[in-house]
Amino acid sequence: MNVAIIGGGVTGLTAAWRLSGAGHSVRLLEAAPRVGGNIRTECVDGWMAESGPNSFQEATPEISSMIAELGLEQERLKASPLAKNRYLVMDGALVPAPAGPGKFFSTPLFSFGTKVKILMEATLSPRNRPEDVNVATFIRDHFGAEVLERAVQPFIGGIYAGNSERLSARYAFPKLWEAERTKGSIIRSAIAGARARRAQGLPASAPVISFRRGLQALTDALASRLPPGSIELSADVRTLEPGKGARWRVSWDGLAGQGSEEFDSVVAAVPAWSLARLRIGKDGSSPLSGLSEVEYSPVASLFLGYRRDQVSHPLDGFGALVPSGERKSTLGLLFSSTLFPGRAPEGHVALTAFAGGALRPELAMLPQAELVERVCADLRDLVGAAGSPSFVRHVLWPRAIPQYNLGYGRHLDLIAACEASFPGLYIGGNVRDGISLPDCIKSGSRLATRVS
Repeated sequence: MNVAIIGGGVTGLTAAWRLSGAGHSVRLLEAAPRVGGNIRTECVDGWMAESGPNSFQEATPEISSMIAELGLEQERLKASPLAKNRYLVMDGALVPAPAGPGKFFSTPLFSFGTKVKILMEATLSPRNRPEDVNVATFIRDHFGAEVLERAVQPFIGGIYAGNSERLSARYAFPKLWEAERTKGSIIRSAIAGARARRAQGLPASAPVISFRRGLQALTDALASRLPPGSIELSADVRTLEPGKGARWRVSWDGLAGQGSEEFDSVVAAVPAWSLARLRIGKDGSSPLSGLSEVEYSPVASLFLGYRRDQVSHPLDGFGALVPSGERKSTLGLLFSSTLFPGRAPEGHVALTAFAGGALRPELAMLPQAELVERVCADLRDLVGAAGSPSFVRHVLWPRAIPQYNLGYGRHLDLIAACEASFPGLYIGGNVRDGISLPDCIKSGSRLATRVS
């Protein structure tokens, strides 16, 4: 079978690699001048800066198997034990998130009443809601407003760069939605999940990993396993026209003009706005135009390098999340050089700060100099970072993460209806199958299985 894969992010690359390994002929068409999507690692003068994701969870045996098949086992790095602390900002200071019963009872993050409500959450009965609710309502129902404001909204800012008052509980966090429906209690469901993992010989929680050469080692490995000449860069696909039988004619605009080829099947793993403008069918219509309504949050990433003696905090953790009520310019912070080795030269530390998101999108769009000034002011307060950083890398993602807001089901229905109308077209990626890196890997494998 001859298959076109539109989109060279990790979903498209995974689908192409799986299909090629199964004996199919693949042609990967990527609109950008490079593959990898938001995964990008830059190495300069001993610094290793990630422009997009910085790590991911090795959440399933399938991901472990994929790493082995790609020859990346020796490259694989687990997050350092020194990164065990997760910090939240409270009253302008870093406070460790409680990581056990003893620390839960002593943490200043939550009042006594909230701690009682958290304990009582374990007694909740299963609940089948008649309709979707936003994440804020869902969390208030389980844990109260204080947990939402001090912990969950900052977490959502770090994962989705989203707004809990708008995100759909059902579609943004389907595991929590299902936990409430089957167990009632999120806490009881989490305990049961940890026990199930241990019963399978897996750790209670999936390890956080990267690679010695950064996350781009993953997408580079996937691309290198494809047959020579199978990747077409700067190929902006505009038209999919079904022909006789299951044949498709795919047309794109490229550096050398317009290209066009015929394929048996087409896999589309591109953002919502790209799907929305695709002309599909003999009449040249755009059946996915409704996806132009999918919202994306802008996010700016700042990788900042300091001498170790410039930063007074021990940086003994994964990083810090900042509640919106703290009125900082920083959305979240990673202690990059604590997480993994090789991120900073000897005698230096690396921090990655994020700004923007759904709550304060204007911050992501600030000029680099102004954003660096604002973030460095935050770092002086939060980790005692004195003076100016000696290394800076600034990357803006104007449309970083799709927002699974209330009503998102209509977008998923539109995608399903399009596939039903055009057999041989398969659609996946973070607009449909979840926004995390493991979600995108699973989406690519699932697309390959469906095609085969």
